[in-house]
Amino acid sequence: MDDRKEAKNRIEKLKAEINHHRYLYHVLDKPEISDAALDSLKHELARLEGQFPKLVTPDSPTQRVGGQTLPFFKKVPHRAPMLSLEDVFDEGEFTDWIGRISKLAPNEKLEFFGELKIDGFAVSLVYTTSIFTIGSTRGDGQTGEDVTENLKTIEAIPLRLREPKESEIKNIGLDPARVIKTVKSGEVEVRGEVFMTKSVFEKINREQKKRGLAEYSNPRNTAAGSIRQLNPALAAQRKLDFLAYDLVTDLGQTEHSQEHDLLKVLGFKTDKYADKLSGAAAVKKFWEAIKKQREKLAWEIDGLVVSVNKNQTYAKLGVVGKAPRGAVAFKFPGKESTSKVKDIVVQVGRTGVLTPVAILEPADIGGVTVTRATLHNEDEIRRLDVRVGDTVIVQRAGDVIPDVVRVLTNLRSQNAKEFHFPKKCPVCGQTVMRAEGEAAHRCVNKNCPAQHREGLYHFVSKKAFNIIGLGAEIVDKLVDAGLVKTAADFFGLKPKDLLELEGFAEVSANKLIASIQKSKKISLARFIYSLGIIHVGEETANLLAMYFGDLKDLMFSSVEGLQKVPGVGEKAARSIKNWFDFKDNQHLIAKLDNVVEIQKMPKVAKKLAGKTFVFTGTLETITRDAAKEKVRLLGGDVSSSVSKETDYLVAGENAGSKLDKATELGVKVLSEREFLKLI
Repeated sequence: MDDRKEAKNRIEKLKAEINHHRYLYHVLDKPEISDAALDSLKHELARLEGQFPKLVTPDSPTQRVGGQTLPFFKKVPHRAPMLSLEDVFDEGEFTDWIGRISKLAPNEKLEFFGELKIDGFAVSLVYTTSIFTIGSTRGDGQTGEDVTENLKTIEAIPLRLREPKESEIKNIGLDPARVIKTVKSGEVEVRGEVFMTKSVFEKINREQKKRGLAEYSNPRNTAAGSIRQLNPALAAQRKLDFLAYDLVTDLGQTEHSQEHDLLKVLGFKTDKYADKLSGAAAVKKFWEAIKKQREKLAWEIDGLVVSVNKNQTYAKLGVVGKAPRGAVAFKFPGKESTSKVKDIVVQVGRTGVLTPVAILEPADIGGVTVTRATLHNEDEIRRLDVRVGDTVIVQRAGDVIPDVVRVLTNLRSQNAKEFHFPKKCPVCGQTVMRAEGEAAHRCVNKNCPAQHREGLYHFVSKKAFNIIGLGAEIVDKLVDAGLVKTAADFFGLKPKDLLELEGFAEVSANKLIASIQKSKKISLARFIYSLGIIHVGEETANLLAMYFGDLKDLMFSSVEGLQKVPGVGEKAARSIKNWFDFKDNQHLIAKLDNVVEIQKMPKVAKKLAGKTFVFTGTLETITRDAAKEKVRLLGGDVSSSVSKETDYLVAGENAGSKLDKATELGVKVLSEREFLKLI
C-alpha cells in the first residue's frame, strides 16, 4: 500500500472521529473525551493534510474559520505530620472511598467539606503571639525546610494575625475568650498552598522569551522553585499568592468548615468556592460544577479536596500509611493527548511486579513529550482492549506517570495486534504468579536480575543512601563488569576498579569513590527504606526506626509486634517479616553491617503498653496530634471518648464534658505538665 493511499484512509477516519466528538460536545452536551484529546486528533489531521495537500477537502475540520540571600535552609520538625492525600480519579473510586469510611464509622451521618485542590506548594506557617515566626515546607512530612524569609515576601500571608471580633467568633459558634487568648498569647499553626496565578506565570514566560531564556514548564513548579531557593529578593519578584486551608491549632473547632471561617477572620485568604456538602451526591454535583469552571479560574487546580467535616469523626477514621482516611483528593481528568501504540513491553520492578508499558509515538501532554505510558496490569489491558497499532488517549494522571485511559477503536487498523501477558518472566524466564486478591503478576525468582538491578537503583537513590553521581547507568556498568553483585559491594569499590570502565578517568573515579565513602554513615530510617521492602515507603521506614530504635530489634520482631507500630497494618507487617526471614537478605544485612555505620535511634520504651489515653481541651506546648503520636510510640492506645477502660484523661485549658465524665468514672486526670513528665 503506497503512502498516499494509507494517508487518505487515515484522514477519512480522523475526520469521521473528530466530527463524531464535535456532535457529542456541541449538540448533545455529552462529551466522551477531553478538549485536549480532541485537539490532538485535529493536530494529527492537520499534519497529514500538510504532507498531502491534495487530500484536503472543504469539509475537513481543519478548514473551519475560527531580603538578603540565605546561606542554607535549616531543618524544621513539624509539630504534627504534614500528611499527603489518597487520590481518586472517578466517581467509582470516590464511591468506594465512601463505602470504606462508612464501614469504619457505621453510626455516623457523614457530612463533607469540599474545597479546591490548588496546584501549588504546601507550607506550614507558625504564629507566636500573633507574629509570623516560622514558615516551612512539607519535606518528608515529618521534617521540612525553614523558608520563612521567602514566604514573608508573599502579600497574601499576614505577618501578624488579625485580632478577630468577639461577634465574628460567636457567629462561627466558638468561645471568643479562648480564641482571642490563644491568638494573642499562644501559638497558632496554619497550613496552606503557595501558588502562582496563570496571568503572572504567562507574564514571567513572556519576559523569559524576550531575554532569550528558556520558558518555565508550569506555574506549580515555578512557584515551588521560587520558595525553595536562597534569595528572598527573587521570591518577591515572582508575585506569589497563598490560600490557607487548614488550622492545626485547636481553638475549639469541631468542624473543618469552622476552620475555614476562623482562618478568614484571622486575616487569611481562603477558598471562596469551598462549601459544606450534605452527602456523596452533593460532593459529585460540586465536583462537576467546579470542573466546568476550572479553566476560568485565576489559578491552576487539579481537583477537589473532600474531607469528612466533623473533626471527631475525621480523627476516629485515623491514618493509613501517610494519608488520612477521612479525606481524599478527588481529581479531575488528567491532561490528555492521543498517540499510537508502537509496541507493548513488560518491565520487571524491584519487588518482582511485572508492569506492561505501551511504547508510543511521541506525544506532547501539558508541555512534556511522552513516549511511554503504563498499562498497569493484565486486567487493565483487557478492560481497555488495547492492541499494538491502536490510537489511544494518554493522560498524565495527577501530572505524574502517563497512562493509557482509552482506545479509539474506530481508528483501529486491520494490522492491530493483540497482546498476550507472559507466563514467564521476560528477564529470568522463571514462573510468573498472580497472588489471590492482587491485580499484579510477580516473578517468583527472588534472584531475578531485573529485580536485583532495580533494587540496586533504589539502594543508591536520593532518599536511601543518596550516593551522588551513582545513577542507573553506572550501576549497570558495575553489575555488567561483575564489580557489584550485592548492595554491600558498592562500599568495597576502589578507584582502580572504575578506571576499567568506559567513561571514567582518574578524577571522576576518585570523586565517585569519595561520594560512596561519604554515604557510609546513614540514619536507621533511611537504611530501612534503602532495603526496598514491599509496602515500606519513606514514611513507614521512619515510623519503624522511631519505634524499634535498633535494626536487630526490627529484624527479629513478630508480625504482631510489627503491627503495634502506628500506621503498619497486617499486610505491611507480613511483608517486613518475610523479607527479614529470607536467608539471602540476612546475609546482605550482615555484609552491610560490616561496611556502613547505621545510626541507632534512642529506643522508645513501651512504658505505656496497655494504657488508654483520652485528650480534651487546649494543650499549650504540644499539639494533640503530636501528643497522641507519642502515646502510640510508647505502646499506648488513644481513644476519642471516656469510658471505664480509660486509664488517663489529659486535660488542657477549657476542658469540656470529657473532664466531668472522667471525674464521674474515677479516671485519673493529668495536666499537660504531668502528661509530659509521664512520657
